[in-house]
Amino acid sequence: MKATIEIDATPQEMRQLFGLPDVQSLQQEALEKVREKIMAGIESNDLSELMKLYMPMPDQLSVMEGFQKTMWDAMMKGVTLPTEENEK
Repeated sequence: MKATIEIDATPQEMRQLFGLPDVQSLQQEALEKVREKIMAGIESNDLSELMKLYMPMPDQLSVMEGFQKTMWDAMMKGVTLPTEENEK
């Protein structure tokens, strides 16, 4: 047996139906902050300030490099690479 239910409702009505919080004002505030930062970067004609919004910071890159090194070290622990002594 197969049943299909079709509900014609707006996203706001569905959020209310499921008891989810209304986050529309929070989304608007977040978008306004992003808009302000982008406009400040454009108005100052400072490309580095504008790129900071889109590119990771150097400290974030070092964390990623550390994570990659940790993962590589863990992966290589179980692998034995052939050496000249082992080949003979």
